[in-house]
Amino acid sequence: MMAKKWLSVSVMIIVLSVFVLAGCGGTNEKETNDSPGGATEPEAAASLLDAIKDRGKLVVGVKFDTKLFGLKNPSNDEVEGFDIDIAKALAKSILGDETKIELKEVTSKTRIPMLDSNEIDLIIATMTITEERRKQVDFSEVYFKAGQSLLVKKGSAIKSIDDVKKGTKILAVKGATSVDNIIEKSPEATVLEFDNYQDAFSALKAGQGDALTTDNAILYGMMAQDAGYEVVGEPFTDEPYGIAIKKGETALVDAVNKELAALKSSGEYNKIYEKWIGTMPLE
Repeated sequence: MMAKKWLSVSVMIIVLSVFVLAGCGGTNEKETNDSPGGATEPEAAASLLDAIKDRGKLVVGVKFDTKLFGLKNPSNDEVEGFDIDIAKALAKSILGDETKIELKEVTSKTRIPMLDSNEIDLIIATMTITEERRKQVDFSEVYFKAGQSLLVKKGSAIKSIDDVKKGTKILAVKGATSVDNIIEKSPEATVLEFDNYQDAFSALKAGQGDALTTDNAILYGMMAQDAGYEVVGEPFTDEPYGIAIKKGETALVDAVNKELAALKSSGEYNKIYEKWIGTMPLE
């Protein structure tokens, strides 16, 4: 009987020891996880600005088909324009070197999806700031003021937005605010949408439409490509361009705004503007 009693006590001691050791092991594991370098609880992700600095490269979504703002030069395969120079200035400000930059082609349709999927850090691509877009991205301060107009072949009967009526074929680019604007201003017109500005301009030159509509700054670039076309009438919208940044990346927004302010105060912004647009910016 006594032997059985001692056996029961021994079993209980062993069981209790197992629980105590297990408890100690759990405590050690928690301490390990809470300590720097713990595998199961990684440190909070750094901001996008920190990631850019660690990477040593700023990746910017720009247009490759928009003369004056972002156009790929076939003679050297370099993308050139107003937006490109702004992007380089940001790379110099953030990373100390304007060459530490990668330019990726975007269109009005693809730019926000590419930003959301982390393919690019910024969008600098003639992107108008709207309340609807503010729900999807954060914007910098306005870096360029434009207004929507019409491009027509010289001698066209269309002289302003008032001449766009039922039966008029207007060419525009998918995903651009200009589509909604022209439908609102001239609801009876026929709007044909294209993937990019070069396709839309080619369609206009091929006689597939009566006018092409987008921001006047972009249309001036098309005029520079072909003197047979002209911008007519006064702008019928305000189109403030902003640099788009992924939602919540406030440190990067602040860094971009700081550099834009510095460019304007130093006079460098005016030099870039005059270089590409041919005039000084309107106040």
